Amino acid sequence: MFEADQLACVRGDRPLFESVSFRMEAGAALQVAGVNGSGKTSLLRILCGLSSPADGEIRWKGTSTRSLREEFFSDLLYLGHAPAVKDDLTPVENLMTSAALAGIDADEADARQALERIGLAGCEDLPTKVLSQGQRRRAALARLLLSERIPLWVLDEPFTALDAAAVEQLRGTMEGHLQRGGLLVFTTHQDVPIRAGQFSRLELAR
Repeated sequence: MFEADQLACVRGDRPLFESVSFRMEAGAALQVAGVNGSGKTSLLRILCGLSSPADGEIRWKGTSTRSLREEFFSDLLYLGHAPAVKDDLTPVENLMTSAALAGIDADEADARQALERIGLAGCEDLPTKVLSQGQRRRAALARLLLSERIPLWVLDEPFTALDAAAVEQLRGTMEGHLQRGGLLVFTTHQDVPIRAGQFSRLELAR
């Protein structure tokens, strides 16, 4: 169970949002929506413990994430708006590094299989800096294919720079995670329907 209770965010002297609350259980998806500047990314970073709210509390399995810390982080996968890949590493090296940092048990064969499934066959050993924006995005999203046992996915604009085939593949990956009882919080500017046991939309107003 994942809960937000009366969250508020202030940037400088300007309130971004206040009184944001929701509750999610296994198999649930939450889309955070709103115009640019309404605080979508700020909310996601607060939910992941990367920023502190001005007010309110976040609970994981009924306990405040402030007291859980490492246990919560081990149950969380966060992918930000920008691809979190190192230019001088290959996609295989990037994926194995991120898996190791997240405590995911994956070897090189697992990484190569994930990159092939995500559509990067033939690019696994190239420096990431020579890949297109869409290929770099795929290299980052390959982490999802190694993270099936991580229950909470928080994804900021995951469909950015993807072609139609990659969007459909990612949608299937997200729905598979929900069918396994995972939870999903995401933002997107694209109209991509996600089938979930419980689907909610949270609209932030600037």
